Amino acid sequence: MVVLKNVSFSYVGKKQRSLKDINLHIKKGECVLFCGKSGCGKTTIMRLVNGVIPHFYKGDLEGEVLLNGTSISDFSMYQIGELVGSVFQNPRTQFFNVDTDSEIAFGLENMSYPPKQIAEIVENVTSDLNLGELRGRSIFELSGGEKQKIAFASVCAMNPDVFLLDEPSSNLDMRSIQDLRKNLKKLKDQGKTILISEHRIFYLMDLVDRIIYLQEGQITKMYHRNEFIKIPIEERKYMGLRSIDLSIQEGKDKVSLKVDADLQFHNVRIGYKKRELISNFSLQVSRGDIIALIGNNGEGKTTFSRVLCGLHREYSGEIFWNHRKVEDKERLKISYMVMQDVNYQLFAESVQAECLFGMKQADIHKMEEILRYLDLYNVKQIHPHTLSGGQKQRVAVAVSMMCEKEIVVFDEPTSGLDYENMVKVSKLLQALADMGKVVFVVTHDYELICQVCTRVLRLHEGRFTHNLPLNRETSEIMKHFFIS
Repeated sequence: MVVLKNVSFSYVGKKQRSLKDINLHIKKGECVLFCGKSGCGKTTIMRLVNGVIPHFYKGDLEGEVLLNGTSISDFSMYQIGELVGSVFQNPRTQFFNVDTDSEIAFGLENMSYPPKQIAEIVENVTSDLNLGELRGRSIFELSGGEKQKIAFASVCAMNPDVFLLDEPSSNLDMRSIQDLRKNLKKLKDQGKTILISEHRIFYLMDLVDRIIYLQEGQITKMYHRNEFIKIPIEERKYMGLRSIDLSIQEGKDKVSLKVDADLQFHNVRIGYKKRELISNFSLQVSRGDIIALIGNNGEGKTTFSRVLCGLHREYSGEIFWNHRKVEDKERLKISYMVMQDVNYQLFAESVQAECLFGMKQADIHKMEEILRYLDLYNVKQIHPHTLSGGQKQRVAVAVSMMCEKEIVVFDEPTSGLDYENMVKVSKLLQALADMGKVVFVVTHDYELICQVCTRVLRLHEGRFTHNLPLNRETSEIMKHFFIS
């Protein structure tokens, strides 16, 4: 079905090869997981199979990539699109329309399906994927997880033989991840060939047939499922792989630096497009706290973060810092937000320039220390938008470290990160807390929460339903939200 013969590839402008001598044969109906540390070449393999390399991304390609026995370079892009469907790590990059129904129907329209048949397929797909509440919505009003669901639905509507999914769970809540797992099971039962590049691998263990482990652009190990699950935990961590069983994760007893309420919300209501998104609430947070903000996709977690940072004005109530009321403009000065889609906040022509962007007095020594810590020093002269998703995320985190702000908000900071870099981000969050910062983390990453967070704040159906210190006792409550 999919064959790579002696494949090596290097992108234009890069001396180092992203892939080196790849040989792989994937059978029809097989479900294959590609894993490894960030930047190991997983996404590049996906781009070869769906023809984005060499049709869009140019570079030096050696060897052959075959689809149904035909070289991928002999297909036109529309022919590949009929056979291979792709869900990118950043779904925004594959959207062509402004509303959800049109986006799901877009591929079918390009294949000249009759309008009546298109309507039937869209209806069936959204029903099968349980996406009725996302019908007729503006793309721009969707959360990151909701966008990912629409991207998946648009591919399912095309009904290709091969599905490529690049970090499909990176922006999804636990309920949506379980839905994704069920949908992948349906595709597998239909005989579809599924290739998945993923760091959060726990939900795939009962689905995958083979696991391909890559290091620095090479396939170094190949496992069948039963072999893979027997790898000892410490060895798996050394390989840069995330947990295969979230039930064994447990929060540790953590103590905040202070008990004073440095940040306070008094009777705050948050709206969006003239509707109430989050009901009346009051909240107190101390310096040194690392607050995990959890909840399902579309609940309003990012909007809450924008209010905190002075970026969203549709709210009522009062917010205090150091017992003094602070308005939007002042909160802008004391806060920094690492966005969920980091492409929105990468502006410079190199990683180094990005870290120093807008700074009057550049601390080169501090910047270099941060880049080394986040394993970005070797790419400091590279354009940020040419990096892998995980590397881009780390660039945004590096920028946050360069800014001396009192309140730091991270929106899904471990999206697309391997275990090693998840741990590095957790240490970075801890370092900020140790400096007396208030840190909020909008996340669906249970491993990260157990690793570093001091409190968990749960948003559900417009209300904060839980505000708990994270310790071994409350871990059982958290498991109910993430695992049950």
